[in-house]
Amino acid sequence: MTEMITAFAQISHRYRAVFCDLWGCLHDGKTPFPAAVAALQAFRAQGGVVVLMTNAPRPFGSVAAQLERIGAPRDCYDLIISSGDAAQPALVSGAVGRRVAFIGAEKDMPFFTDLPPALKGQTVPEIVPMAEAEGVVCTGLREDATETPEDYRAELALAKARGLTMLCANPDIVVDMGSARLWCAGALAKDYEARGGAVLYFGKPHPPIYDMARRALAEQFEAIGNDDILCIGDGPWTDVLGGQSEGIDTLFITGGIAAKHFGPDAAQPDKALLEAWLDSEGLAPTYAMAHLG
Repeated sequence: MTEMITAFAQISHRYRAVFCDLWGCLHDGKTPFPAAVAALQAFRAQGGVVVLMTNAPRPFGSVAAQLERIGAPRDCYDLIISSGDAAQPALVSGAVGRRVAFIGAEKDMPFFTDLPPALKGQTVPEIVPMAEAEGVVCTGLREDATETPEDYRAELALAKARGLTMLCANPDIVVDMGSARLWCAGALAKDYEARGGAVLYFGKPHPPIYDMARRALAEQFEAIGNDDILCIGDGPWTDVLGGQSEGIDTLFITGGIAAKHFGPDAAQPDKALLEAWLDSEGLAPTYAMAHLG
């Protein structure tokens, strides 16, 4: 049974590291949440390690720059591991070919250009039109403020007709930026799968991003076992499912993208509604709270 808590401090002493989501948990895409920042700072002050684990398709340097732009203090985290980081080795290895069609925004180009030291010198696939491609790389919608997955029906149909495999660099379906809900690459990937297309995933809830995070912990701090790690996030099918699949405890932030299921007040989730919904979805987070704080 999921344990309802009201403050992260109630459980933080049980863990040595957290894998903490960004959008909907630490910030809303525009502004950091002060209580969440303070909770992570306090966890670090007691000796914990904070790994920000995000399904952003851009590598960690771009994510860090965004955090700085919106005013998230550097002392609230130790490491950043992104879906983009986890997917780049597959990109340069040619997992979906050496000539790829690109579906994504200009802001996501660092996925192709900002390679980590371990991949420096390797050849990045050439971006070509869909009719000439050997595979598809999807980081998101090109204009996520105005477009929907419906705008990509013809493009995905052509990719499927040509038998192309898609590399999805962001498994999220939606994300909330302020009060606006935006579609993500995961929505296009799901549509492509529904057509019978093949998709490769690397972010939450899939294993590569967790493997990368554990390696980074071991290399930069110390090896920390699953029993001493807590996954935090508002994504039921990314953060919670991913933690469950990895055998890691999870803290579900109910006031994020799934808040409508738990009553009219996002700050006061209805426990009965929460339990019924989690049961219907086959999810069992270790803890739940409205907002990280």
